Amino acid sequence: MTWTLKPWRDLTRDELYDVLTLRQRVFVVEQRCAYLDNDGHDADAVHLWHTDSEGRVDAYLRVFGPGIKYAETSLGRVVTAPEVRRTGLGRALVAKGLDVVAARFDGAAVRISAQAYLERFYEDFGFRRVGENYLEDDIPHCEMLRPRGA
Repeated sequence: MTWTLKPWRDLTRDELYDVLTLRQRVFVVEQRCAYLDNDGHDADAVHLWHTDSEGRVDAYLRVFGPGIKYAETSLGRVVTAPEVRRTGLGRALVAKGLDVVAARFDGAAVRISAQAYLERFYEDFGFRRVGENYLEDDIPHCEMLRPRGA
């Protein structure tokens, strides 16, 4: 099992294919959302993913520097494969993403757009809701902010 962190320019075709497959499998097929996952922001992100013992991508997220998605740094497209949920891998993924923010952006504040049902999950990492729920692709979301150095 391996963690990989790469900027867009260093992704291989196979890595990109595997990452996009997981994103589409969960965000489009499982959640039944007909939307364009390729949102034009992948080139601006650093990509973090985990592969299982057979080399399959089973967890993934994007890290954005300040001023790209929000004024603050941001994590996005946080996803785990259905078969690894409730194993702790999702928590490890977010923790690793926050480690990337700490290392690359000196522990900057982090803003996310979280699916509302995951609010308590993100609170465990120091995020707090900022604002009301809103619909994104017909799924309730909320913005959450983790203060600098939290």
